[in-house]
Amino acid sequence: MTEKLIRLLRILQAIQAYPGISAKELAAKCDTTVRTIYRDLRILDRVAPIMNEGYGKGYRFIGNFALYPLDFTEQEAMVFSMLPSVLDTSQLPAEFDAAFDKVMSVHTKLKSRNSDIVENIAGIIRMGTPAYREEGKDPNLLIPIIEAILNQETIRTRYHTLTNNDITVRDIDPYYLIPRDQRFYLVGYCHLVQKVRLFRISRFLDVNQSGTHFDKADFNIAQYMKNTWSVDRGDEHIHFKVRFTERMAPYIKEEEMFVRPRMTDLPDGGLLFEVTLNSSREFLMWLYQFGPQAEVLEPREFRTEIRKQLTQWLKHYEGDE
Repeated sequence: MTEKLIRLLRILQAIQAYPGISAKELAAKCDTTVRTIYRDLRILDRVAPIMNEGYGKGYRFIGNFALYPLDFTEQEAMVFSMLPSVLDTSQLPAEFDAAFDKVMSVHTKLKSRNSDIVENIAGIIRMGTPAYREEGKDPNLLIPIIEAILNQETIRTRYHTLTNNDITVRDIDPYYLIPRDQRFYLVGYCHLVQKVRLFRISRFLDVNQSGTHFDKADFNIAQYMKNTWSVDRGDEHIHFKVRFTERMAPYIKEEEMFVRPRMTDLPDGGLLFEVTLNSSREFLMWLYQFGPQAEVLEPREFRTEIRKQLTQWLKHYEGDE
């Protein structure tokens, strides 16, 4: 199956590079028979606008259809750039040098253009700044991180762990960026602990690309973040039931969430909100902002916990008039 897929891609690349190429020439390039090429072309006809202009005129694409031009990997680009040093160019047509320069210039231009796009995207994304840092003093680390994610390239970073106030050097395979409030988090495989972990971008002191590439394999971000309210992943299984007032119900319905709650309209115009989570801390912090507009119905032990917190909070303001 893999060999067939590779052959189909070679056929598409050959038709784009040599419009009018014949089935016989395609067979030679793919090291197969003309009969196989005809079968492959019937398959490709379902996904690409390939046209045969008639006997002896070969195959070409209709209109402006094209594969993404020169989608070189870094290894392919390196091998191609070495051609002049391994070939006897004196035996090649005089046009070889010009053609080679054009191909390499297009590749360089595309690579530069892609970098510019990443830089522009990262430049318009605004993040918060930790309170202890001066605003504008930090480099925009989103640029090398986004590039590394797109290139599937391992990054090396010095990471500040807040719990023990420690700085460690880590190699990370960056998988996904996750925005939360005014912060960005990176989900990736940490070579230091040999696990997929979640990192807060503002705790990166620097980011360098390693030149080593990785494969995400069967990693599934939806499964990884399942039942996680924000970024604090736990191993609990807590089913919350919360009643929101009529005033707050419309706002809750338009909240953008990474979990799938069950929402039921109540006769008084309120809303019954149900969600199953693997940790309670971040959900409760989100819930507290609604004050008396939200009431936790279940689990019952959380009603007791909230009552204790309200009592402690009230003590700070006792005696004030």
